[in-house]
Amino acid sequence: MFPRIVSPHILALAGTVVLWASAFPAIRVGIDGLGVEALSFLRIAIAAVALLLMAPPAKVRLPRRHDLPMIALCGATGITAYQILLNWGEVEVAAGTASLLIATAPVFSVLLGSLFLKERLSRNIILGSIVAIAGAAIVSLAAGTGGFSVSALIVLAAAIVQGVYHFATKPLLRRYTGLEVATYAMVAGTVFALPLIPATWHATLQAPADALASAVYLGLLPSALGFVIWAYAVARLPLAASTAALYLVPPVALVISLVWLGEVPHPIELVGGAVSVAGVILINRRKQAQRPSAPEGGDASKAASGRRAADHPVSTR
Repeated sequence: MFPRIVSPHILALAGTVVLWASAFPAIRVGIDGLGVEALSFLRIAIAAVALLLMAPPAKVRLPRRHDLPMIALCGATGITAYQILLNWGEVEVAAGTASLLIATAPVFSVLLGSLFLKERLSRNIILGSIVAIAGAAIVSLAAGTGGFSVSALIVLAAAIVQGVYHFATKPLLRRYTGLEVATYAMVAGTVFALPLIPATWHATLQAPADALASAVYLGLLPSALGFVIWAYAVARLPLAASTAALYLVPPVALVISLVWLGEVPHPIELVGGAVSVAGVILINRRKQAQRPSAPEGGDASKAASGRRAADHPVSTR
């Protein structure tokens, strides 16, 4: 029992949760000194360079030409638009609150899958989507003063574009590994973020050390290393365990934000976040088809890894 708890893939999964949760308070630190445009570009560019450096030892393949339009969609939505919207929203929204709103992203990916990929809408999916969106509305209302917070709605827009990213990665994950898709998307996102270079240059020259350190941290750890250890864990753990771990990101983000930034969440935000997470959990209670267990090693192990990656979205936190 003890060796299983401390196994490398369990530690990788736990590390992913902590890294992705820590991104939300790190963004608050970076925004204060760099601004939205500079922090967005630096994080994306640093992550892209790091992933490209890891590509040869990880045996990342070049994408096929006919997949480039879908990769471009992933980069534009899940990388560039997501980072800009999340950073913009966190100018006013607390880090913990932002993590609660971003937790609704799977709702939008499921809804898009039902519309464009003809995936069946079950009762749990419909009810879970309604519950999760209602929870997001509660969080947005709590973040405002006497009404909805515009910044909270911007963060919710970031969750929507991340949902588009999850939807767009599904066909790619049938042909590439999770790490390959993350690398392609990050490079594409960097290309779309190139117009931010002038603002980044001016902001970087005047930025304090803690803001620059936050940008480097976000690019190297939550974005780059997070993808690597996430791909490692998902390839070796049951899908249910990987999905369940993602539900821990918002509560861990709340704890880190409390310790790092001294942010105390409003009770209504906690209630809304719990409602949203409950809705996402309900969506994921779809019956999984029984699959024969593949033996470890060889092509069977790679096939099993590919199936898990295709069933699980690649996050962009």
